[in-house]
Amino acid sequence: MSRDGLITKIQSGILTLPAGLLAATLYAIACWSTRQISLDQFFLPSGIRVAALLITPVRMWPYLLLGEYAYFAEMRLPLVGTYGLEWVLVSSAYQFPLVALIVYLHRRAVSGKSQAWMLTIAATAALAVGVGNLVLMHAYWQSPPAGDVFVIASRFMLGHYVAILTIAPMAVLWSRRKEVDWPTWREPPSTSAAASLLALGVASILIPEDAYAHKAAILLLMVAPIIALTCIQGWWGAAIGMPMMYVFVRISTPVTGLPGSFDLDSFKVQLVTALSGTALLALGSRITDYYHQYLLHAKAGRQAISNARASHIAGEQELRNRVDSLRRIGERLDASLSDTIDWLRSNGHHDVASNLLHVSTVHSRTFREQTSMVYPTTMEHVGLYLAIQVGGIGDAWDQTGRLARSSLTGDPCSLSLDLQLTAYRALTEAVSLFLEHERGPLRIRARCGQFGATRGIVITVGVLDSRHHISRSTMTMAIGRLSGRAQAYGGTIQCRRDRIRMFLADSSTC
Repeated sequence: MSRDGLITKIQSGILTLPAGLLAATLYAIACWSTRQISLDQFFLPSGIRVAALLITPVRMWPYLLLGEYAYFAEMRLPLVGTYGLEWVLVSSAYQFPLVALIVYLHRRAVSGKSQAWMLTIAATAALAVGVGNLVLMHAYWQSPPAGDVFVIASRFMLGHYVAILTIAPMAVLWSRRKEVDWPTWREPPSTSAAASLLALGVASILIPEDAYAHKAAILLLMVAPIIALTCIQGWWGAAIGMPMMYVFVRISTPVTGLPGSFDLDSFKVQLVTALSGTALLALGSRITDYYHQYLLHAKAGRQAISNARASHIAGEQELRNRVDSLRRIGERLDASLSDTIDWLRSNGHHDVASNLLHVSTVHSRTFREQTSMVYPTTMEHVGLYLAIQVGGIGDAWDQTGRLARSSLTGDPCSLSLDLQLTAYRALTEAVSLFLEHERGPLRIRARCGQFGATRGIVITVGVLDSRHHISRSTMTMAIGRLSGRAQAYGGTIQCRRDRIRMFLADSSTC
């Protein structure tokens, strides 16, 4: 490391020293205070340790280690005469570095969207610390804890595991509170589930201790509203509901007030709630994962629709610019022909001038009709329906002799211009398909208006003879050519027996 880099690192360490010492102090106080209300089967400092590691940056971990050693010094130095200096030093030294290593190995998962890593951290840390403490007790204590080793280890591991699942999810929730959709928590389903959870918890406290069967039943019933919260809110619902249930289980646990206090009935309830909490957190994680995937797909879909719509609008604008250029050229040609006709008349060539006037009039009208089919500028002034009737496309359809009287209802001018243009293109494409690939007279129906909460237009193009079935190839071509326009405006294409039905929604409501 260069000299400048070393100086920069020292300066950074000096700047973080006050914050680090404050973090160490707060961490030590939190561990000491939660230890006063903890049991072997519900050891809250273990949850404080994991929560602190999750919400603080790695550069602050040495200060947390300092705070843990201060907490252990206050709690365990008076025990040197009873259990020996070796046990005090070893059992105090290994816990934080080991759990910090477990959390560090999960750092990539922690930074991701999925929350399943919480269970693996809780299980691994509980197993390592719980079994580690028991092994050290048997190694250094002259009188190890009496009883079945497996039962004691289970008690220790469950105590650490439940404590981690009580505090760590709340810490993660606080650090990622901006990701939570808080307004949905005020909706009736979520508020009802949360109120039911609190009511059951309060009821479990109020039930007398001698009616423990009823108390256990109430505690286990708390799983029902937590399931509802998990289904509604995903992982966040389980992260709020499960710690609340664990707290009520702890409050309802009878204690002797002596170290190593243990209640077998509460342990059974804790075991069930730990299993259900694990399942619900896993389920909530999967629900949240699928929800994020849905949001990504929905966002990608909206972006694709927006891009398609922008592409259509840009294409129409390009066509409009070309039509304007063509019309200016046509106007200049008409002006030149008019000058030529005037010159011929002034020089006595009346027959030639009349013939030229007739030819120029016919070609000018045809030119305007063809340009209106490229882009119907009249739509900007009179709307979709009149643009179809008075434009070149209407004359072209009339010349085929196959179009029956159209049924056009509603006010198309209430729709956006880009939607009217899309409807115009879809309609002309559908009619062209029928004229080219189907036989018999055709009929066009269109209706503009409000359809539920959506404003749009419904277009139907079909054969007049209801007994006629349009071919499969026509249906396939219609879906292939028209689906893109419909999807860009939140619409649908439906091919029925004798007709094609299209729905296009206004971009302001879809």
